Amino acid sequence: MKRLTLTLLGLLSLNQVASAANNIDQINTLTQPLFKALVEDLGTAVTYRALTPAEPLGITGFDLGFEVTSTEMVNSSKWVGAISSGNELDNLVLPKIHLVKGLPFGINVGAFYVGSSNSNVKLTGGEISYAILKGGVASPALSVRGAMSTLSGVDELELDTQTYELSISKGFAMFTPYAGIGKVKISGSAKGASAGLFSDEDISATKTFVGLNMNFGLLNIVLDTDKTGDATTNSFKMGWRW
Repeated sequence: MKRLTLTLLGLLSLNQVASAANNIDQINTLTQPLFKALVEDLGTAVTYRALTPAEPLGITGFDLGFEVTSTEMVNSSKWVGAISSGNELDNLVLPKIHLVKGLPFGINVGAFYVGSSNSNVKLTGGEISYAILKGGVASPALSVRGAMSTLSGVDELELDTQTYELSISKGFAMFTPYAGIGKVKISGSAKGASAGLFSDEDISATKTFVGLNMNFGLLNIVLDTDKTGDATTNSFKMGWRW
């Protein structure tokens, strides 16, 4: 646990150093098509990712994890002028703290917070899910989820996402693979120094994802990959799940 804590602190420190060099703070230099490309890239990166199986946690259950997601910035060469350093941002890395709590009737609620990344991007998000099928020894779990996330830290951009998805999972001993499909709605508008320069952008993207939850008693690990629009995101989570 000591080694894990030091590793996580090291990752966060490196990201804080990198953030100063990759601030997205010159959006007013873009054109409308480039602004749309920026909204699409950031929207696919900050959309809510549950990183959990479909089965409900139950009234006494919780899932607490520290995670890192890395999202490919498909259009970054188009909006590189919005970055103060002038360096193209190939991937947006977001370290998060993520909590999901079980409630009665097959309902889970969850939230995450991002305090730093390799840019000035910060965000919060939340979810509610309902298990249509709770799953068992011989049957899979099936759930529906609604989630949202809100961007902060980028003074010239207001951005929100809404996600609606269906997921399925089936446990085998300590391993629980899961998969799902959904729709992401991204809404972006200019503010601050860029207010009034661009029309609002509303973008819709299909999302598919697969993952593996591994529970080792005192330690829970999740590996996850998803495709949202044209962008691929890889995620890793480590924590506790009861």
